Amino acid sequence: METTIRRASAADLDALVPLFDAYRVFYAQPSDPVRARDFLAGRMARGESVVMLAERGASTVGFAQLYPIFSSVRTARTWLLNDLFVAEGARRAGVARALLDAAAAFARDDGAAGLALETTRDNAPARALYRAAGWHEDDTQWYSLAIAQGSTP
Repeated sequence: METTIRRASAADLDALVPLFDAYRVFYAQPSDPVRARDFLAGRMARGESVVMLAERGASTVGFAQLYPIFSSVRTARTWLLNDLFVAEGARRAGVARALLDAAAAFARDDGAAGLALETTRDNAPARALYRAAGWHEDDTQWYSLAIAQGSTP
C-alpha cells in the first residue's frame, strides 16, 4: 500500500490526536488525549509548527512535527524535526522515511538552511533510519535544563 504525506490542518485533529497521544505515551508520559488536542490545536492555530501526516489508504498512520528555529551563525531559518511517530502496525513499511523525506522537501521549499533532530543514543533503529536518509550525526552535544512549572525560586 502506498504512503501519502501531506501537511495537516486543524480539520485533521481527530485523526492526529490518537497518534500524538501514543507518541507521548511512547516517551513515558501519561495518556491525555485532551491535552494532546489542546497542544496541537494551539500550535496549529498560531502557526507555531508544521505537522506532516502520513496516510495509507483511509488510515492516518504517522506524523512529523516541525518547529521553526533560527541559526545565528548561519543567519538563516532552520527547522527542528521535533516529533516523528509511526503507528505500530505501520512500522517497517517506509512510513518514517517518507515523513523524513517530506520534512526535508518542506524545509528546502521554505528556503531553510537545514533541519535538525534529536534522538536518544540507545535508539539504534531510529539512528540507522536517519543515517540511511542522509542525515549526519553531528559532533555537537545537546544539553537540557528542565524548568519546573509553578515553582518559585
